[in-house]
Amino acid sequence: MKTLAVSFFILGLGLFFAAFNPHSGTPKVANSSEGYPGFAVVELFTSEGCSSCPSADKLAARIQKEYADKPVYILAFHVDYWNRLGWKDVFSDPAFTKRQRQYASLLKLSSVYTPQAVVDGRTEFVGSQEATMRKAIAEALARKVYSTILLENVKSTGELVSVNYKINGPITNSSLILTLVQKTAESKVRSGENAGRTLSHVQITRAIQTVNLNGKASGTGQISIPAGVKTAGLEVIALLQNNESGEIIAADKSVLEPRI
Repeated sequence: MKTLAVSFFILGLGLFFAAFNPHSGTPKVANSSEGYPGFAVVELFTSEGCSSCPSADKLAARIQKEYADKPVYILAFHVDYWNRLGWKDVFSDPAFTKRQRQYASLLKLSSVYTPQAVVDGRTEFVGSQEATMRKAIAEALARKVYSTILLENVKSTGELVSVNYKINGPITNSSLILTLVQKTAESKVRSGENAGRTLSHVQITRAIQTVNLNGKASGTGQISIPAGVKTAGLEVIALLQNNESGEIIAADKSVLEPRI
């Protein structure tokens, strides 16, 4: 009887670890048709030139800290349309403004604004509204999803980061979005609406690249490292996104492996 009990104990441990996702720290159900535990992708569109944005940046930092052990992925996109108004945001990129405008079209908004948060590509709101953000995250985490991404072998070679990906679930009419993320930074703003302030940032998106899946659920994607960006501590966050609705179907992240 003791031998039988030990055997069942070992079997139980094996089933537990087999169902555990090492990337998000979230247990997964064995049958994908029943769905996997949800995740939340929070995209914050912000700018150092916007006086309303620091409060949203601080909220993003609190959320990042509080949900560190949950599948909550924060991406801060610094848009460039504030740059002509007195201060050029060093983290800004026209590609990030383009992504925000795409959401404006998908979500049927009349214009773009900062700070704006978009959760899972489904809902948007003012990025400093804490109660609304927490509600959106809670709803996203409670939602069942039916696809997953696994990132492996994330390495930098010269000016590129390469990553192997495997997608489990439907990929029809979807694209893989790769983002390169700097964990933290601080800036002293000398002009514009935030002149004289020292601003702290988290989860700063430094580059974004769309990978055409071409009907394949696995492969290798690449993303360029912007000039002057140090690779130490960088993170790759991957999103599987529906091309028509903008809904984010799956997400995963991995820290960039140090160069040997």
